[in-house]
Amino acid sequence: MKPKIKYLWGKEHLTIDLGNRIEPRIRMIYWVEFLMTMGIATIFFLHSYKLQHNWVHLLANLCLCMLSLLAVYRFLSRMFYREKLVITDNHFTIVRQTPLHSNKSSYDWEGMGALHYIGKDAKTDHPLKGSSFDYFGFDAQEHLVQDLHHAGNLFFEFNGEPIRFARGIYSWHAEEIVRMIRLYSGSSLQLGAEWKYLMEEMKWHDEY
Repeated sequence: MKPKIKYLWGKEHLTIDLGNRIEPRIRMIYWVEFLMTMGIATIFFLHSYKLQHNWVHLLANLCLCMLSLLAVYRFLSRMFYREKLVITDNHFTIVRQTPLHSNKSSYDWEGMGALHYIGKDAKTDHPLKGSSFDYFGFDAQEHLVQDLHHAGNLFFEFNGEPIRFARGIYSWHAEEIVRMIRLYSGSSLQLGAEWKYLMEEMKWHDEY
């Protein structure tokens, strides 16, 4: 179950903690990749003792250590990735965190374009979708690959460059986030045309 979005109201800022929103099946893929990489590294490490030359043995072990460290880094960075939004009077800040790294990007309101909800990128269906010949589930696999490399469901342009964020955020989450930001920042946040439909849809669901 995905964590609830947390809204932390301060005197000079609003912090929106999106948390870690990785799908269970994506988590499973990360685990499989990590275990397979570590298993391969362990097998090669055991076989490296059979090497006759000391310098070859040392070089092999060094490469295996680097492979193991890379596997651990990728695993921790992807499994424990989380996002926060920090809203102030002057800036919209996106904080991306992992146990080993933290990145903070700030954008002033004046340079920000309208906020858009994009959802998942459009994908052309595989030619074998729905066919009895799709024995290996190629269409489902393409959707899974898309989820693995998804950059985020919200975006805006800043000085002509698209900025995507909010992985795993669906339309009802996005609508709630927008309402909270507007409560704090007023009209600083501009919205794309699609939000009119999204807001009306949410209002209809709330009433019925």
